[in-house]
Amino acid sequence: MRAAEIRRTFLEFFAARGHTVLPSSPVVPLDDPTLLFANAGMNQFKGVFTGKEKRPYTRAATSQKCLRAGGKHNDLENVGMTKRHLTFFEMLGNFSFGDYFKRDACAWAWELVTKGFGLDPKDLWVSVFREDDEARAIWKDQVGVRAERIVGLGEKDNFWSMGDVGPCGPCSEIYIDRGADKACGKECGLGKCDCDRFLEFWNLVFMQYESRADGTRVPLPRPSIDTGMGLERIAAVLQGADSVFEIDLFRALTGEIARKSGRPYDPGPAGTPHRVIADHVRSLAFAIADGGYPSNEGRGYVVRRILRRAARFAYELGGEGAFVAGIVPALVGAMGEAFPELREQQGTIEKIIRAEEEQFGRTLRTGMQRFAEVRERMAKKNLDLFPGDEAFFLHDSCGFPIDLTEQMAREKGVGVDRAGFDRLMEGQKERSRTTHTVGKAGAYAVKTGTSDPSVSSPRTARATEFLGYGLLQAEGHILETVGSGKDLQVILDRTPFYAESGGQVGDTGVIAAEQFELRVIDVQKRDGEFVHLAQVSGGSPEAIRAGVRVTATVDAPRRADIIRNHTATHLLHAALRRVVA
Repeated sequence: MRAAEIRRTFLEFFAARGHTVLPSSPVVPLDDPTLLFANAGMNQFKGVFTGKEKRPYTRAATSQKCLRAGGKHNDLENVGMTKRHLTFFEMLGNFSFGDYFKRDACAWAWELVTKGFGLDPKDLWVSVFREDDEARAIWKDQVGVRAERIVGLGEKDNFWSMGDVGPCGPCSEIYIDRGADKACGKECGLGKCDCDRFLEFWNLVFMQYESRADGTRVPLPRPSIDTGMGLERIAAVLQGADSVFEIDLFRALTGEIARKSGRPYDPGPAGTPHRVIADHVRSLAFAIADGGYPSNEGRGYVVRRILRRAARFAYELGGEGAFVAGIVPALVGAMGEAFPELREQQGTIEKIIRAEEEQFGRTLRTGMQRFAEVRERMAKKNLDLFPGDEAFFLHDSCGFPIDLTEQMAREKGVGVDRAGFDRLMEGQKERSRTTHTVGKAGAYAVKTGTSDPSVSSPRTARATEFLGYGLLQAEGHILETVGSGKDLQVILDRTPFYAESGGQVGDTGVIAAEQFELRVIDVQKRDGEFVHLAQVSGGSPEAIRAGVRVTATVDAPRRADIIRNHTATHLLHAALRRVVA
């Protein structure tokens, strides 16, 4: 069965049993501030389960768009490393709001799995909450599952709760045994390990209690059912695929990634970039289509993290330019029929991903090179902890989220000095609060000769003369440089470079002298000084010092694009005030 047929079979099965088939709610919850993203089919029915909302039906079925990349449910770092983890997936679910309960839920699930999907009962196992004798008896005596195939597990595995308070209850999961050849060892078994032999694909939650603030549980007056089956997991089972990345929904994506990169897909470690990009482009497209745009906080920050992680793996494949954005058409082709919002928003999705890729791309190469250089020095000294100040540099100057650096470090078998990184982050935040510095990530270090962002010293600010309203190229002198190696912060006495302010990003371009050339990747303003974040792109770094005369040249086409976008934003705001107000 192709994924579309599985989805249709599931929904038609429950429609025939009195369930109202409903569309997926947006992956970006519009009315639930407690959730970053929709992470389960029951999200849109939360008010019904708690009794705060009434619906004209007591049975429902959906295929819900889910995104698990933050909060309680976060599979981001597992994606690409395992055969089953995804950040975006579809959850097929059937729900009873005080109508049927355990007996019907178990019987229908078994009927659909064995008759509708044709799975052999000899390959199936069931888990129950170890104290739920009722569920165990239903599976054994009414459904006909052999007793030895029913495994009792603890609260961690088989008891579901909405939160510390609210509806909760035991659950029962259906697994398929994928064969002894996938066993992790002699002790391999359901509930004993977490290998790929026993794959859980359907969870039946029996919501029969309410947790109270005092820690007690009381029976619900109307017990309910909430189930969730991972579409991609059951598709892997029914299509005989070794992993979720080899089902029909993903083949078009990994194939396009292979074509664009010139690197064939490999089900082993070499295919990790293909898997990560394929998963992440799905998350990005569905989030953006539902209004979740990249930003520096909340769910927008999660979207940005996902995009930058995808961009990093695209870099590893040798992908140039807006590589991830280029995979969107293949995604729309694979899933646009089931989810028309992808087709309707395709242009917006591509533009947003492309803009983010291009922005991150300006520092991605530098960050990757810096990481490799630090790792090489660590190897020579037999060190196994990536320095906190280097992780901070990757975050502050190159836009690498700390979890991206940690992931890269794990792949090399080393850790990250997270405590050192956190100290520098906190120091930066404190300086930012104290000095009210407006910048991309806070205040900059000012002590000449050091690249440690935690060091600062009192000094008299020297205002930089800004010439950028009339000139895109100008002569000037270096007042000070901060940093070492290839990455510097350069302060000039006069500059045509616009520093980020007023909602407009800083310029990029080149600062050059006879003995060296610097590529400017950003400009920030501090107490009247214009701080040029620059990278040595040629010549002798030793010649870069205070007093040297330089020529500063702004990237003119980019400045023009920025001006147009900035002006368009003001025009849009003005129009919105007129219309909305």
